[in-house]
Amino acid sequence: MDQVEAVFREERGRLLAALARRFGDLDLAEEVTSEAIEAALTRWPVDGVPPNPGGWLMTTARRKAVDRLRRDQVYAAKLAILQVEADRPTPQATGDELPDERLQLFFTCTHPALAAEDRGALTLRCLAGLTTPEVARAFLVPTATMAKRIVRAKKKIREARIPFRVPGPDELPERLPGVLQVIYSVFTEGYAASSGPYLQRLDLAEEAIRLARILYRLLSGEREVTGLLALMLLIHARRDARTGPGGEIVLLEDQDRGRWDHEMITEGRDLVVTALTGGPPGPYAVQAAINAVHDEAADFESTDWLQIVQLYDVLLGLDPSPVIALNRAAAIALRDGPEAGLALLAELAADPRLQDYHPFALARADLLQRLGRLPEAITAYEQALALAGSEPERDLVRRRLAGIR
Repeated sequence: MDQVEAVFREERGRLLAALARRFGDLDLAEEVTSEAIEAALTRWPVDGVPPNPGGWLMTTARRKAVDRLRRDQVYAAKLAILQVEADRPTPQATGDELPDERLQLFFTCTHPALAAEDRGALTLRCLAGLTTPEVARAFLVPTATMAKRIVRAKKKIREARIPFRVPGPDELPERLPGVLQVIYSVFTEGYAASSGPYLQRLDLAEEAIRLARILYRLLSGEREVTGLLALMLLIHARRDARTGPGGEIVLLEDQDRGRWDHEMITEGRDLVVTALTGGPPGPYAVQAAINAVHDEAADFESTDWLQIVQLYDVLLGLDPSPVIALNRAAAIALRDGPEAGLALLAELAADPRLQDYHPFALARADLLQRLGRLPEAITAYEQALALAGSEPERDLVRRRLAGIR
């Protein structure tokens, strides 16, 4: 069954993107993708995984699409064209096209006609295969709000007849930031899963890096593409040291840095230099620089917190988000002491976007504990426990609470 699940993780996004491009209907593509996977769940455990599982899923999904259209009078006018399309081989990508249909769907889902808040949500739901609650957590909004955004975005694509294609060179600069944001959101979910028994979803993190590498090959002159790739590599290099034998979280200060992927760190550092060269840096390049400072330190105690705080000052000017302000406060606490960090967290506490954000409650609890304010720390840890999404996050908080009690 593990082999079957691995195939689904690998093929679902590719299948959905190919069907959406072929049929021009995202809802239809999503429905028949799900039906094809359900069929595979029934057949494959009995017959075995076919030699070409992606081809099996595609054939099954296309047949189901044609059957669905034949039954639905709303789509009757499309049927003749779509029957031809269903039997037509997928054209080979040329040098002018992005060599992955998922990237074409990325650009479709980040089309300017869509509301800014809907673009990333739709792409995470459709291409990364995240559930609606997972997407909601990634964007710090209620699940019901996110469900409405996804439905709204699909409706807009259908009614505005937004094409499933790669934008032309003149459109690319305007469209690229949205794609980068979506790729990084996929990576973020892979770095720290919003729910489930494991801290990391390495399949998502590696898929985001793969997509970023494709963009980098095609758009190496775009410094923020370079910065994003550098950032993800420098973070992902620590993946093996971030959990213990039982899957428990190992914090940065306790990690065995010998287990870090130093070849990946070297690649990321080289990319940071490129991303920071040639003009004012972008947010991804600055975040990559922060992580390069972390990765360059021989141990946690020798980390250059002064430089990290200075970089956060630059980053906050480029992207004044509450999460970046939280990370800056944590860095200042390590540079100037927990009292300084706690004062900054008090200023952020009223921001509604942080009210249900687990890392904020955890950071506050940690600083209170360091200051010896244990009853307040217990209350903050209990809040963090209630907000934690994955089991390793909850386990970390429980261990902290047990240590106090």
